[in-house]
Amino acid sequence: MAVSFVSGISISKTLIKRSTPIPKFPVQNHLNTPQNSLRSTSAAYLKPKLPLSLIFRSHTQKPLTLHTHQQTQIKSLFTGIVEEMGQVRQLGFDESGRSFDMTIHSPTVLQDVNLGDSIAVNGTCLTVTEFDPKRLEFTVGVAPETLRLTSLMELEQGSVVNLERAVKPSTRMGGHFVQGHVDGTGEIVSLVPEGDSLWVKVKTSPEVLKFIVPKGFIAVDGASLTVVKVFDQEGCFNFMLVEYTQKEIVIPLKKIGQKVNLEVDILGKYVEKLLSSGFVESIKSR
Repeated sequence: MAVSFVSGISISKTLIKRSTPIPKFPVQNHLNTPQNSLRSTSAAYLKPKLPLSLIFRSHTQKPLTLHTHQQTQIKSLFTGIVEEMGQVRQLGFDESGRSFDMTIHSPTVLQDVNLGDSIAVNGTCLTVTEFDPKRLEFTVGVAPETLRLTSLMELEQGSVVNLERAVKPSTRMGGHFVQGHVDGTGEIVSLVPEGDSLWVKVKTSPEVLKFIVPKGFIAVDGASLTVVKVFDQEGCFNFMLVEYTQKEIVIPLKKIGQKVNLEVDILGKYVEKLLSSGFVESIKSR
């Protein structure tokens, strides 16, 4: 995904109608595909049961905190430049009924994948548990809490997702520092075309919105974008997608009312932490 910047605004070019649903593709039958020596994904054992929103409904609603990951060592880093849109082939419980897995078709991302690698799926850092080069598929495990706190709960067989592998030392930093630690979700409230570009407006919680600033970075479903305006009274912010970007990420394919994963700029969280800890006052008193 490439993002153009004009006057600090992330802009884009092809218009996709607002009513366009997330595409569903026929799932190929791989039962006759020979198995290779690597651990391969057995899509047949994944058994979806009740809707995810019912299975993983939170028992007690906890207030959102953006500091959950600050005490955790950063093991992977992303840039927010989406490499590929993959297709969810299967998702559900494994044969034990205890582990929830998701299998994704992704020719590009699979090229140099290894077990234990981190891949951002719609901006959520997940770990590869199995992969099959012949089927061009990889499998990730998804924790119940991850499903409850992200937009992954809305996925189903055939859904399209943004994919990005963790950066290497030689990777160009085309976007911004993205950890794959989703801070919260937002709801798409409007999709308005202007020329061949698309305005997207997202509503989110005050806990997330306070870290979002005009011309600042925001990762939306894992895509690095530039905020245009923040509407504090409405609890919303917006950004614009150019034609190329619209073709490369899943956001334009979503409908009004659907959720997106949001990760705010890590720098803002560090600044808030320093200010709340009294660090600035201690410097002034020296």
